[in-house]
Order: sequence, then structure tokens, then C-alpha cells
Amino acid sequence: MSAAIIVAAVVGGGILLIVRRMFPRKKAVELLRYPADMMRGKTVIVTGANSGIGKAAAGELLKLQARVIMACRDQQMAEEAAQDIKKQAGPEHGEVVIKHLDLASLQSVRSFCEEILKEEQQVDVLINNAGIYQCPYTKTEEGFEMQLGVNHLGHFLLTHLLLDLLKRSSPSRVVVVSSKLYKYGSINFDDLNRCGWFMLCFVYCVFTWIPFISADCSKTVCTKNPIVYYWTIVQVSLSLFRSVFFILVPNEHNPCVMSVVFLWMILPLRDNVFYFYHHYSERSYNKAFCYSQSKLANLLFTHQLARRLEEEGVTGVTVNALTPGIVRTRLGRHIHIPFLAKPLFYLASLFFFKSPLEGAQTPLYLACSPDVEGVAGKCFANCEEEELMPKATDDQVAKRLWDLSETMVGIKTQ
Repeated sequence: MSAAIIVAAVVGGGILLIVRRMFPRKKAVELLRYPADMMRGKTVIVTGANSGIGKAAAGELLKLQARVIMACRDQQMAEEAAQDIKKQAGPEHGEVVIKHLDLASLQSVRSFCEEILKEEQQVDVLINNAGIYQCPYTKTEEGFEMQLGVNHLGHFLLTHLLLDLLKRSSPSRVVVVSSKLYKYGSINFDDLNRCGWFMLCFVYCVFTWIPFISADCSKTVCTKNPIVYYWTIVQVSLSLFRSVFFILVPNEHNPCVMSVVFLWMILPLRDNVFYFYHHYSERSYNKAFCYSQSKLANLLFTHQLARRLEEEGVTGVTVNALTPGIVRTRLGRHIHIPFLAKPLFYLASLFFFKSPLEGAQTPLYLACSPDVEGVAGKCFANCEEEELMPKATDDQVAKRLWDLSETMVGIKTQ
């Protein structure tokens, strides 16, 4: 095994060296240089600042003498990262503040914002950087799909709760870190959590009544106890009858009756449906699509927020997004790489991926540069404006997503 690993590493490394010689990678972004005290007196919040792009951006902002608030879920990692960036920043640096923020919990977001509003007189820049990539099927504290919850909904609520403070601190900026993988996503309005109640009941009934469609489906809903199985058939029969009643009876003018009938329809199925829901959602979970969906949501959020601020006549707060490219960070920690391929992948990342510092250049550009003063609603890559696909700037989709996100996080704006 060890010999195979060594051979794979040597051969793979040789191939990479040849490819690198033939196709040298130009630096995607020249490292930015700003006056040492450019951000003095400014407060910057960076989510996910304990590693990767967030840590690199926080370190550079610290060198520019900013007051950096590291909003992180893992306190220990945040403290270690803070010590590291302080050492790298040298004797003349800004201030570092560590605060707990778990974007998978809306209560944590609210608690974080309450602390900020209580303790901070101003927030000049908010960098929505934290994210999760292709994680296994999990849910946030409130029951949302994890990638949508962390990448979009958590930052949506965070920005909303801090928006008044950002307005009072104007000129201020909001920076949203998205991804080029938004191109492969779409907003599934029928069910952002991947499985809705109506579709769930329909699929459950089909799988129960026709168990021979798939052996795997049969195993999912059938039990070894025939009494339990046939009792489930009876329950489903009742639910189908009630479904027909629900559809045929004209109750659209009476929401109370509609609600009662809906509960009456699904009540007998509650135990079996919950079991099937968890199994079906986990088995059918498309983590790549969900990540792309969440990154598209970032861009639509940026577009809609910029539009709303413009309609309100707010010119002191700008919001822009960015796509950092492929960066060597911990973001891909949930991706399974075959053991023998890991050395080759590591070498490839050294040759072809950006370093965290390179990846942090565009967030720094949007946070600091006078070149983007007054620019809003745009997306940048490598410190240059990037043309987005039409679906990322669709006004109707952006507004619909905004309204739905408000409902999901429990807020209401004008």
C-alpha cells in the first residue's frame, strides 16, 4: 500500500510538473497594496474568519489597522486564528474581537446581532464569507437544508438585522461571497428543502400501494410485521379518500376549513410519513445542486438588496458580490477523495488552486478600494466586474426569493 502511494505521488507529481511547464498559471490577482492605516477607525465584521478566505481577509484588514470582528462558530479555532493573524500583522495592527456566530441557528444570528447593536457604535463593512460546501444531508436548528440555511438564510437574516446600523455608519459596504457554481443551480421554489408535504404524501402513497415498483422502495415502507403493513394500507386508503374530499369540496373561500381538512388528510399518516420523509430526503439529497442553489441565492439576494436600497434612496450603503474561484481552503472537507488519489489531489491544489491570500483579494478590494465607492449590485471576480448569467439578476425571481426568505427567517420588511 505504501509503495503504491509513493508511486502514485511520484508519477502524478511528474505529470503535474510537465503540465505546469507547458501551461504556466498566471497569477489570478496581484496582491493588493494599500496604505498601512487605510482602515483605521473602521469596524469590519467577517463571518467564517477562522480559516480560508475569511482568515486571510481578516489578517489583511488587521494590517490595515481595522477593528476586525471575527464571527465564527468554533471559538477555539477562532482564537487560534486570531493569534496567528496578529503575529503576521506585526506590531502596528488593528484590534481583533472574537464573537460566536452559528449561521445554522437563527437564534444564534439574532443573539450575535443583539451584541453588535449593543456594543458597537458603527459597522463599516460586513463580509458575508462563511459557507458550507456539499455536506452530507443535515438540517439547521430550524429544520432548513443545511447549505441553504448557512450560505443564504443565515446571512440574509444577519444582514437584515445589521442594516440599520450599516445605514447609520455610512458610507458602509456589504460584501457577499458567492461561487461560480451558481451557474449549475436554480431556485426550487416548490420546495427549498428538497421535499414538500404534498409531494411527500403522493410519493408515499404510490410506494405503499405499488411496492413492487422498486425493491428498495418496498424495503423503505414495508415492515416484516404484516399487521403493521396492512394497517398502513388502511391508513393510506383513508388518506386518499380525504385527499379526494380535499380537492373536490370548494372551500377556497374559507381558510379555516381548508386548514382543518388538510390536517384531517395527513393526520393518519403522521408516524409513517415522518419515517419515510427522513429516509427519502436523505437518499434523494443532491448536495451539489443544493450548494449551487445557495450560491445563486447569494447573488439574487445581492441584486435585490441593492435594488431595494436604491428605491429607498439609500446611497451610503453598497452591496456587491464576488466569486473567488478555486481556493485551497477547508470548504471542501466533506468531499470524499479516494485514499490513493489524495497525494495527487494535494499536488494539483498546490499547482492550480489559489492560496487563501489570493482568494481574499477580491473581498478586500470590495471592502477597501476607493475604485468601487458607490458601486452596488454588481459581482466581481479577480477584482474586476464579472458578467452574470441572466438567472442571477432576474428581478422577479430575486423578489420572490426575498419574500420567501423573509417568511422562512421570520421577518417582514417594507
